[in-house]
Amino acid sequence: MKVNQLFNEGQVISFEVFPPRLRDPQADLRRIDDTVAAIADLAPGFVSVTFGAGGTTHRAGTLELAARLKDTYGIEPVAHLPAAQLSTPAVDQLLGEFQASGIENLLALRGDIPVGGRVANDFAHASDLIAHIHAFGDFAVAGACYPEGHPESPSVVADIRHLRTKVDSGADWLISQLFFDNQQFYQFQERAACAGITVPISAGVMPVLNLHQIEHMATMNGVTLPPKFTSMMARYADNKAAMRDAGIAYAIDQIVDLLVHGVRGIHIYTMDNPTVARRIVEAVGTLARA
Repeated sequence: MKVNQLFNEGQVISFEVFPPRLRDPQADLRRIDDTVAAIADLAPGFVSVTFGAGGTTHRAGTLELAARLKDTYGIEPVAHLPAAQLSTPAVDQLLGEFQASGIENLLALRGDIPVGGRVANDFAHASDLIAHIHAFGDFAVAGACYPEGHPESPSVVADIRHLRTKVDSGADWLISQLFFDNQQFYQFQERAACAGITVPISAGVMPVLNLHQIEHMATMNGVTLPPKFTSMMARYADNKAAMRDAGIAYAIDQIVDLLVHGVRGIHIYTMDNPTVARRIVEAVGTLARA
């Protein structure tokens, strides 16, 4: 089923998982199974599968996990495709494999630039990849968006202009980068609407489990840390268990507020942590189904 059609039926809750890594794929699969089991009762609209760097083995892992979600769990997968890490022949090969596996939903990204530079310059922007995917076959394609603006964009106005290009190229819905101040997302929604962007937007929420994690993410993505959040970090940074619990509680508070405000989709970055997934589902399950 095309994921973008789900938004016509109500609010869509979704999650993200990573494909197994080479170091211990069986342990990773067990953790993924535990995470999926934790979220299954919520009947998520979809689960996105990231695209690991590191060659064909990781590409195969993305495909295999996406197929596992669909065939074993009956959950619609959304497979990531990063433009900076792929050439046109590699994209076309993957698209053919996705089609053969019945996977029809993709997330087209520019992606992180590899240390040695782009694999190819075939897709300068995610919008180019989105257009190519639609020309190749019958896929629903999501695009990424940044509530506070892409860190490389000169302004939020320029960022919205680029986002409109992405939508005009065929993005069927959007998934946002994480944020910790819901007002930033609501303001972003207003800017998008003013720019004529009408496709559904899923709000990205990530529970913070440790101080290093958020410092890294905030630096990479230019995310604002509101006073309530920084006070939480200052209070519990030296207590690992308390920091985890506070981070989960903060994310739950964000999700409840987003649901109450009628946000069309919420995409939860659980970092493949079954405990995080389970506690979020337990807290918001009845609200998401209401």
